[in-house]
Amino acid sequence: MRVGSSWRWHLSRAMRLALRWCRLCRPRRGGRGAGTKPWSSGALWELWSYGQLLLKSLYFNVQNNSDTLLDCVFEPVYWIVDNVTHWFGVVFVALVILLTGSVLVIVYMCLLPVVLTTYPVYWIIWHLCCGHWLLVMVVFHYYKATTTSPGHPPKDKTDIPSVSICKKCIVPKPARTHHCSICNICILKMDHHCPWLNNCVGHFNHRYFFCFCLYMTLGCIYCSVSCREMFLDAYNAVEFYRGVEPPAAGDPVTEAGVIVTSLMHSHNISGQSYYQTVPPPFTFREKTAHKSIIFLWVLTSSVAVALGGLTLWHAVLIMRGETSVERHINRKETRRLKEKGKVFRNPYHHGRKNNWKVLFGVEKTSHWVTRVLLPSSHLPNGDGILWDCAYTRRDPMAI
Repeated sequence: MRVGSSWRWHLSRAMRLALRWCRLCRPRRGGRGAGTKPWSSGALWELWSYGQLLLKSLYFNVQNNSDTLLDCVFEPVYWIVDNVTHWFGVVFVALVILLTGSVLVIVYMCLLPVVLTTYPVYWIIWHLCCGHWLLVMVVFHYYKATTTSPGHPPKDKTDIPSVSICKKCIVPKPARTHHCSICNICILKMDHHCPWLNNCVGHFNHRYFFCFCLYMTLGCIYCSVSCREMFLDAYNAVEFYRGVEPPAAGDPVTEAGVIVTSLMHSHNISGQSYYQTVPPPFTFREKTAHKSIIFLWVLTSSVAVALGGLTLWHAVLIMRGETSVERHINRKETRRLKEKGKVFRNPYHHGRKNNWKVLFGVEKTSHWVTRVLLPSSHLPNGDGILWDCAYTRRDPMAI
């Protein structure tokens, strides 16, 4: 049978089975069952059994199990995630830029003038240096993380060291390489696909991603701690002018509202008038500044908690010499070998300190300053295809 006509064969087979099912539904005429009811219990059971056989004949496979059925049910969800997440990435990147820009505007418009006019000189120097250093590090690493390719295995070479063949790309897959269903390509040392970067995190931008998370967390903590007193003052001010503002027209006035309104409107000026409108306790600009400071503190505190947890998790993975994908693979492999009485050792774990050196590309002591504490565009160690495996180390466990 030709492959192009296989669908016609399946269609004709389904039609024949459906026709057979319809014939069973028709009442029997003549013969022994002519005087009985057309829908006896035996006929219904036969019809039900044949219906089950009909359905099983269309989808039955000896390899079917609950996992296969679950994958089939969630296949539309997987398709939506793979095809929509890529477009949502543009929205997420725009959201990061918008929120970061709003924080900068509030800092320069509301906080920095207060620092320059009321703080001692040494605190002014500290805030100017620390704040702008964190700003430069955040902007630099976010730009590099979003624009740097994570790295892909070469498609024109077939002699590269590989551990398997990608079923979707049909190319050799080196060690630590995995296929990203959103980018639809294999990624060297893939960690995960980050929608906030609209990019995969892999071999060539892993350092940029982690440094962005680290410095963004430090920047949010710095803003949250520095403006805490301003936040409390702004919050108290907002609560104050919410309580003393006169009710709008049509709003119900309680006894407390009558007292507040009377106090605001019945003050005596030179004994001539008892009902003159007093100036508001805060101007519109001051109210806007108060609400902006509250927004800044809530945003930076929330991001510091959420992103701080993510940063700590990736720090643990880095100390173990793993990626997010390898974490799940190594856990399964650990359980499998434990059942056999063996111990799993991660071949890419070189010790905690050495793992940090490999990630940051630190080769000498001065690199901790020039490559970690300052912006640096140096390439990571290796090409992402060949890896230095540490099978001869002395530590008993890798994870």
